[in-house]
Amino acid sequence: MKKLHTYIDELASFIPDLEKRNEGISASSVGWQIEHSLLTIRIVSGGLLASDPSSYSPSFTFKKLLILITGKMPRGKAKAPKIVMPDAFTQESLSKHIDKAKETLEHLQQGQANQFVSHPYFGHINKKETIRFLAIHTLHHLKIIREIVAAEKA
Repeated sequence: MKKLHTYIDELASFIPDLEKRNEGISASSVGWQIEHSLLTIRIVSGGLLASDPSSYSPSFTFKKLLILITGKMPRGKAKAPKIVMPDAFTQESLSKHIDKAKETLEHLQQGQANQFVSHPYFGHINKKETIRFLAIHTLHHLKIIREIVAAEKA
C-alpha cells in the first residue's frame, strides 16, 4: 500500500505537465494518464469495498499470474473499460482527484481479505491482489508519463 501512496504523490507532481503529449510514446496526454490512473484506483477500490466476501471465487488466468508476478503490464495490449476513460480535466480537478484517491486507499485498507473485484482479464481478484494490481497499473502509467516528460526536455 505504501508504494501506491508514493505513486499517487508522483502522479500529483506531474499535474503541471498535464498538456504534454508525445504520439511516439502514447496517443494520450500526461493529464489523461493521471486521470485514468486515479479513476482506476477509485473505481476498482469502490467495487472491491462493495463486494460480498462470501461470493469470492479465486480464479486463475495466465495473464493474471504473469502480471502479478512480474509486476509489469505490456503497453498497448489492453483496452481500458469506458468507466475509467477520462473525459475533461484541469489542474484543479486533478488535484482534487489526487486527494480523493488517497482517501479511497484509506478505505481500501479497511477492506476484508476476501472482498474482491471482478477484473475483465483476471476474474476475481481479492484485496491483496487488487492492491498489487493497482500498484502495477499506476506504475505502468507513471512510466509512460515519465517518458513523455523526458522526451519533452530532450
